Amino acid sequence: MLKVEGLYKSYGKDTILEDFNLQADRGEIIGLVGENGAGKSTLLRIIATLNRPTSGEVYIDERSYRKNYKKIRQKIGYVPQEIELWEELSVMENMRFFEALSSVSRSVAELKKMLSDLHLEKYNTKVNRLSGGMKRKLNLAISLIHAPELLLLDEPTAGIDLKSRIEIGKFLKALSDKGTLIIYTSHDMTEIKELCDRTIFIGKDPFYKKILTDD
Repeated sequence: MLKVEGLYKSYGKDTILEDFNLQADRGEIIGLVGENGAGKSTLLRIIATLNRPTSGEVYIDERSYRKNYKKIRQKIGYVPQEIELWEELSVMENMRFFEALSSVSRSVAELKKMLSDLHLEKYNTKVNRLSGGMKRKLNLAISLIHAPELLLLDEPTAGIDLKSRIEIGKFLKALSDKGTLIIYTSHDMTEIKELCDRTIFIGKDPFYKKILTDD
């Protein structure tokens, strides 16, 4: 489904990604690990069509990003590390706001089902009254409104409680079982090893590569 070939990304004289390659299929969960500044978030933003590479190419279903940005964007869900929600709106008001911007129309019942699947049933609660874990769940639910085939997550469980982390992990497993390709970053190596089908090391720090090969 996804192919990344010879990807480079530079900012001035600083090279963030250098000759990065990846092939991934539907239903996989792939973890990206590496030190801060290694290029994990940059890679996700490029795959999400939010940044353009300096050189190299990305394909979804053999369609080149360069020629099919608009069509490809509809296949992708992206959740940044920063929580991006309307704090003064309720959970459901946020869902309905982003549904109105989506390429796919959803009924209120469908939106409630999506929230319920993530154990987030405080539909009328304002976002500013939610815990960090609930906000992460809502961010995730919003990214799924248009039923993306590829889901990109940047530190989706950072700073949240164990219960929410486990619930999100189970939800992602169920999503991958239905054929969604999931790529995400995390500094939690236990979570990476338990959840991911395979893990990709990015960067130059051998510490992370050693952890991945240790039993």
